[in-house]
Amino acid sequence: MRTIAMCLCLCSASLGPAARASAQDAASLRLSLDDARMRAVAASHRLAEARARQSVADAAVSVRQSADRPIVALQGGYTRTNHVTEFVVPSPTGGAPRVLYPDAPDNYRTRLDLQWPIYTAGRVDVLERAARAEASAAAADVAAAQADLRLEVTRAFWALVTSRSTTEVLERSLARAGAHVRDVRERLNVGLIPPNEVASAEAQQSRQRMLLIEARNQRALASAELARLIGVDLLQPLDPVDGLERAPAPASPLPGLVAEARGARNERRALELRIEAADLQRAAAQAGTRPTLAVVGGFDYARPNPRIFPRAERWDDSWDAGVAVTWPLWDGGRVRADVAQASGVVEAARQRLAEFDSVLALEVQQRLLDIDSGKAAIAAADEGIRAAAEAQRVVTERYQAGVATQTEVLDADVALLQAELDRTRALAGVRLAEARLDRALGR
Repeated sequence: MRTIAMCLCLCSASLGPAARASAQDAASLRLSLDDARMRAVAASHRLAEARARQSVADAAVSVRQSADRPIVALQGGYTRTNHVTEFVVPSPTGGAPRVLYPDAPDNYRTRLDLQWPIYTAGRVDVLERAARAEASAAAADVAAAQADLRLEVTRAFWALVTSRSTTEVLERSLARAGAHVRDVRERLNVGLIPPNEVASAEAQQSRQRMLLIEARNQRALASAELARLIGVDLLQPLDPVDGLERAPAPASPLPGLVAEARGARNERRALELRIEAADLQRAAAQAGTRPTLAVVGGFDYARPNPRIFPRAERWDDSWDAGVAVTWPLWDGGRVRADVAQASGVVEAARQRLAEFDSVLALEVQQRLLDIDSGKAAIAAADEGIRAAAEAQRVVTERYQAGVATQTEVLDADVALLQAELDRTRALAGVRLAEARLDRALGR
């Protein structure tokens, strides 16, 4: 990525300003923060994975729903047995003897089988409700992943805006440094200053040029990161239309924000649903000690049919219907182990929810403090810019009057540059802190 960004910067530097501007205008993709978020949601593989997991959970609900429905199966089979001696009884009337058990080594069997669980001690019902709770938790996971993606896009977007603003500041500074070098050379030509001051001015200009190249590289990297998130080519130039200059929104009291976050955070909702699902799983495990009732039946068509007496090597049909009761009297501790396992899952989920609540309050407070610190930094940067600009003006006038040194002029330029960069970073910090606060509140 660094190599690509350096190549972009070198190619941009090789073009003239007008050609470079026209090329950027022709190829740049203009987008706002909302546009970037929508594009990222449509292109994210992470969200696609979360939605696939949600579809799995939804399918599990369908599986649980079908557990109490009848099952009809068609069965068939062929069995080859050894030859046996036929069991023959003589006829009481003196006629031909009757074969009661023939030698039929080829056995064919077909059956239409029915099984319908009509009472499961509530186990099927609670398992279905647990699956529904897990599906709702998976949906909450999708919403949480989408919120994480929006925050990531916001961070990348403001990073691009910040690097663009930094580049603009450094371009102005480089222009000032170039004008200063030309002025110093003119003074050297007329003999007003020694040669070392020209070298100092040129060194300052080289430093400004180096900082500008670094800023352009950072802008290229930030653009590539945002391009990756929104699903476009990494080399696609991006032109964010939203600026850093925006009044910060007033913050609400901390208790109200914490209550809002607890009600809106999808991660918390997912934890609550998984606690509910684990409780239901425990109830289903406890139902394993109770009897179950099912209706069974079927229709057989076999050759020979073992239900027909005497057996004959021909196709005969038969049917059966009944009720089956199953009551596990001893299972070697399996149900007890299942209940203990489900209870452990419930306790773990509850402890995780409690930890989330404690961290959530701290996170909201931290984001509020970050916004307050950012506001103070913006105000301080504004004062710093005014002071540095005035100091630069005074030092420049004194230098032109011959009562200030070249070093003082360079120091004033550096101070103004640093103040402008500090303000840009402070604005970006507030924008990012606001985005993180929105994420913490589940907005």
